[in-house]
Amino acid sequence: MTMMQRWKNRKRSHFPLLGFILLVFIACSVLFSERTILIIEKNPSDSPPERTFTYINPNLEPTSDSVQELDRFSRCNTTGEYSGKKIRWVGLEPESGGSRRKRESLERCDVFSGKWVFDDESYPLYNESDCPYMSDQLACHKHGRSDLGYQHWRWQPHNCNLKRWNAIEMWEKLRGKRLMFVGDSLNRGQWISMICLLQSVIPAEKRSITPNSQLTIFKAENYNATIEFLWAPLLVDSNSDDPVNHRLDERIIRPDSVLKHSAKWEHADILVFNTYLWWRQGPVKLFLCRWSDQENASCEELDGLGAMELVMQTWADRLASKSKYLDKQIFFVTMSPTHLWSREWKAGSEGNCYDEKAPIDNEGYWGSGSDLPTMRMVENVLRKLGTRVSVINVTQLSEYRKDGHPSIYRKFWETLPPEQLANPPSYSDCIHWCLPGVPDVWNELLFHFL
Repeated sequence: MTMMQRWKNRKRSHFPLLGFILLVFIACSVLFSERTILIIEKNPSDSPPERTFTYINPNLEPTSDSVQELDRFSRCNTTGEYSGKKIRWVGLEPESGGSRRKRESLERCDVFSGKWVFDDESYPLYNESDCPYMSDQLACHKHGRSDLGYQHWRWQPHNCNLKRWNAIEMWEKLRGKRLMFVGDSLNRGQWISMICLLQSVIPAEKRSITPNSQLTIFKAENYNATIEFLWAPLLVDSNSDDPVNHRLDERIIRPDSVLKHSAKWEHADILVFNTYLWWRQGPVKLFLCRWSDQENASCEELDGLGAMELVMQTWADRLASKSKYLDKQIFFVTMSPTHLWSREWKAGSEGNCYDEKAPIDNEGYWGSGSDLPTMRMVENVLRKLGTRVSVINVTQLSEYRKDGHPSIYRKFWETLPPEQLANPPSYSDCIHWCLPGVPDVWNELLFHFL
């Protein structure tokens, strides 16, 4: 038998087998398609069907009368890997053409793009020693900082001017209203800045402030107005909601509920939110059990960015699902950058913000203290809220101010060892901001948009 005849016989003998395999493949394909169609018909709202994660409906009122909130004593009995649960939040309809036109007209003047100009005639807008509400964490001159140049920088947008600060005009905007800052210690710094900017025009007998608590209120009686700060560093219910005792090794959040905090903030007329810094401190434990299961808490661990995304969606759901928020002015302040590595603005150096006395003059500078993936995630969530929330973009303008942090010139509540005191960069605070200083400009931006 020739080689060609053998090849033809082998080819003929494989045809039945190939045909059988082809028929099996076609049958499986048909069955798979029918099964997929049945799944879609059973779940018309979930097309295509989700097989790797489940949705959580956020901000559901607890059904138990004995609800236990997370506190600093809460612990996870067990902790497993993140199961992939997602937040199903109430989205908004696309903006109308009129809303888009309004936003475009506002953006013709980009007040967030500009440069810092030294101005020792108009700035600072107040004196550190004249503000009785100043925090020892932010009072840099009081704690030994002798170079006061950081107080004299004015933010100048490229193609326009910021509305000139006027304390009386600001109080008129606040007359009969509650302005509330909600967030972490950076937002608290902005709140203190606002009080220092405004308190001098209120007679001493007409102003008061509550003791340090989760909700701290400054009241101006002659304007029937309050400026308030709500400590909510993670926006949702967490074990870190004590404004004093929140330095915990294990951070636990309830990523599907802002109800504890929103019960306080929903009565305000003007809301200023922030959150960012705490999400950069490692993984977060998610408490996703039923309200009544607090004692048997089983948690899931997720990285900071993923956990923050869940929380932002839960926060957005609350704002989007309640008509009462339509009558409020709501602002979200973007991330405040840190300056922990001087090599990022000065090649070859090994310090941080310590002993820095001038802003970075490289326009467009971007350091590792600002996280682009986080900014993109926040932008995506805020975009879906449309014009319901206005953004105060402080990130780029604050990036330039490596000189504006307290560094070593603040009160430290813990005793520092001699070896650390001998090395100032080792304990420099390159996160918060001196006052007067950068947060005053954040409030000028808020004044500009109110």
